[in-house]
Amino acid sequence: MRISVVGGRGFIGQAVVQALRAGVGAGVGAGVGPEILLPDRAALAAGAPLGGWGMMVWAAGLTADFRQRPFDTVAAHVGDLSRVISRGGVEGILYFSSTRVYMRAAAANEAEALPTLPMDPSDLYNLTKLAGEALCLSAGLARVKIARLSNIIGPREATRRTFLGSLCREALAGRIVLQSAPHSVKDYLWIDDAAAILAQMATDDSEGIFNVASGRQIAHLTWAQALSHQTKAALEIPDLLPETSFAPIDITRMAARYGPARHDPLNYLSPMLSVGQPASHKG
Repeated sequence: MRISVVGGRGFIGQAVVQALRAGVGAGVGAGVGPEILLPDRAALAAGAPLGGWGMMVWAAGLTADFRQRPFDTVAAHVGDLSRVISRGGVEGILYFSSTRVYMRAAAANEAEALPTLPMDPSDLYNLTKLAGEALCLSAGLARVKIARLSNIIGPREATRRTFLGSLCREALAGRIVLQSAPHSVKDYLWIDDAAAILAQMATDDSEGIFNVASGRQIAHLTWAQALSHQTKAALEIPDLLPETSFAPIDITRMAARYGPARHDPLNYLSPMLSVGQPASHKG
């Protein structure tokens, strides 16, 4: 089995590659893992290799800096994807989308209608992810899987440009100042859980859209208090902060196929605060 991971050197892509090489996934193991390709832009531009790309995992994309890089966002989520699929050699695809597409929805399940507001620059991310999803689902490929990922966190979170990364850096500096309402909530999934589920999705016969999340919301205040306790940092909560909550993520479909998340992110504050060499945390 051949699996081509585009974006396989990124935070999530690299973890999925490690899981695949460790034998996680349907029909792998016993020393007979899949052949894994990690094509860069030059390789993708050159076209499919002999034998094709096999199952393509599209882990490429932008996160925190999408507002400053709108053209790169469109290219990574839709444009480059379109060029690769249209040139052939792709047997099936696992596309990494985001639960952020539920930002304006009444509920966060895979069948929900998803409104957007194009005049809001924040919706560029959602629109391009949805366009990527729609392209994959309408491209006529044999196997199409969409993984809508929640907030994936892991070791060395303090080095990442995320909400939690910022809190970790402030905690290490000795002073945490919340910038959003303390009762704001989001869903967080530990990287090892995400990688295990995504590796299985890349190798099994599943199809369609899956929310890949913990199904549990954690308040910003809970994170701030936990990090403050861990590092002895001072905690400040200004008045009249904006709320940044999202609807609870429905993981019914994911849990029925792959089981629930095994890790409680709040148990891994020490590896999150680490700024040393990257390391996967298993537990």
